[in-house]
Amino acid sequence: MPSRSEERVITPAVLREWPLPDPQGDKESRGTVLVVGGSRHTPGAVLLAGVAALRAGAGRLQLAVTESTAAALSIAVPEAKVVGLAETGGGSVAGDLPSALLELAAGADVLAIGPGLDDVAETGRLLHAILDTAGKDAAVVLDAYALGALSREPDLLAGRAQRAVLTPNLVEAEHLLGREPGDDLAAATMALAHRYECTVSLFGHIAAPDGRAWREESGDAGLGTSGSGDVRAGIVAGLLGRGADPAQAACWGAFAHAVSGLRLAPRHGRTGFLARELVDEVAYTIATV
Repeated sequence: MPSRSEERVITPAVLREWPLPDPQGDKESRGTVLVVGGSRHTPGAVLLAGVAALRAGAGRLQLAVTESTAAALSIAVPEAKVVGLAETGGGSVAGDLPSALLELAAGADVLAIGPGLDDVAETGRLLHAILDTAGKDAAVVLDAYALGALSREPDLLAGRAQRAVLTPNLVEAEHLLGREPGDDLAAATMALAHRYECTVSLFGHIAAPDGRAWREESGDAGLGTSGSGDVRAGIVAGLLGRGADPAQAACWGAFAHAVSGLRLAPRHGRTGFLARELVDEVAYTIATV
């Protein structure tokens, strides 16, 4: 496993040597991102992830949330196509998915699954249906309860052609590892990348399954705010949509997320900014690397 000293530190110079695909043509050329999540009580998580994907450069956005919140979300994000999903009595997204969503999943370039979901069993059913339907060339970002479902079924991604990025927080990483991550987050991140054979972004550490590792050092305490993880997952999804490979999207995404927080700190203090304000800084942060 790589040590902290073996990780490459992500700096603007490193990113300039690893430029994102140049956006060309119309919105289709920058990818379609489908975000699936949002219980009756947490539709805002899908909003944050979806708008972050657009700010990161995705061309088209599609959102799927519980039927009871779909109309409100379509008004809040007029740039997106919104699909309503059946919900359980408790307001969670039900695992029985409508054909309209499966059609969107089959045509999406990137699927971000998890923001705002709150029932791990239903999420597991949902994941199976979506991953079985998604195109082989699609990319997948798993966050929040989607990671909980993966921890219960570690082979869920095995043998699938889709490229995946996991964006856990420390609690989710513990579930995925089956143990506490410990102080050596570089080693924990690489262990996750090897176990699930995909790129992992954990608390500023990024690891690819081929052994490459990076570290983002700009992140501060303010990023630990409600909804911040949804923003990070959305940024990664948007970068994948515009053509970045998984490791590149994770590295650029970690930098954009962290530096957007730094830009807000002079106005709101280190811990006073909101996740929705992070979203508004993402495009500028990426453009000024």
